[in-house]
Amino acid sequence: MRNIGIIGGGLIGSSWAAIFSKSGFNVFVYDPYPEVFNGYEERVDSVFRNVISDNDQVYKPETNRYHLYVSYACPWAHRTLIFRHLKKLENHISVDYVHPDMLENGWSFLKNFPKTTGDSLHNKKYIHEIYQISDKKVSSKATVPILWDKKTHTIVNNESTEIIRIMNSAFNDITKNYCDYYPSNLRIEIDKINKVIYENINNGVYKSGFSRTQEAYEDAVTKLFSSLEMIDEILEDKEYLVGNVLTEADIRLIPTLLRFDSVYYVHFKCNLKKITEFKNISTYVKRMFNNPAINRTTNFDHIKRHYYFSHENINPYRIIPIGPNSPI
Repeated sequence: MRNIGIIGGGLIGSSWAAIFSKSGFNVFVYDPYPEVFNGYEERVDSVFRNVISDNDQVYKPETNRYHLYVSYACPWAHRTLIFRHLKKLENHISVDYVHPDMLENGWSFLKNFPKTTGDSLHNKKYIHEIYQISDKKVSSKATVPILWDKKTHTIVNNESTEIIRIMNSAFNDITKNYCDYYPSNLRIEIDKINKVIYENINNGVYKSGFSRTQEAYEDAVTKLFSSLEMIDEILEDKEYLVGNVLTEADIRLIPTLLRFDSVYYVHFKCNLKKITEFKNISTYVKRMFNNPAINRTTNFDHIKRHYYFSHENINPYRIIPIGPNSPI
């Protein structure tokens, strides 16, 4: 078996990965930092994009068939944990929590940190090994969350936005939980605000933090806070973003807001304003954090440890702040 590892997932690294993969090599790409385009970070498209449905030929909704691999620290994974709780899927979809440190080998299954589980299915050491089990020729980044199928021994999906929509409806007849967080009558409005949230807020904090030019940093931070001001205006006379009911849009936004003051404000230099200084957003975060699905899936020890310890290029001495330990 011919295996090759490539450090660096940018244009050159990705090109070499494609060449080696086509030549029959088993390729794993590791990049300690996301890709940089136009001076700032861009997320990479997910590779596994299957759905779970009664109409699907392979992936049917079944209890205890599927498994989540997540990090408490990762905001993209956090939204799947929130949905798992909201949709009463805890007894139907099992979960493993990785170690908060993401170092030279990526996410690991070390268990020397509280609230980590190891890999209960395969006893592997690293998340990238889970990708290799699913597809030995995979050349994508080894990210979380991962929705794994225990029956076919493969990754169903590794795109958080699609995983939460799977959870929203696929298992309704099993759980008898028919709460719909992506209702058809609100989808146009949800999709519209999701686009702003993703580009300027969810991803905006990363663009700010990993900028490699002053121009890119200022552009990202300006768009970030302009969008936060827009959100603050929306919440002036509403409890939620769309239709004044809890929807997918709120669940995609809240993980970033929860991490903002403790991490992004300092670590990513998103310091024009704290969340606590937004009149309406601060009230919104406090109310949302009282929701058990959000409160019980938030772990500030993992969050702070991950960002301040893993990003040695930003925090070379790896000093982890004592506080804060709550969003508000």
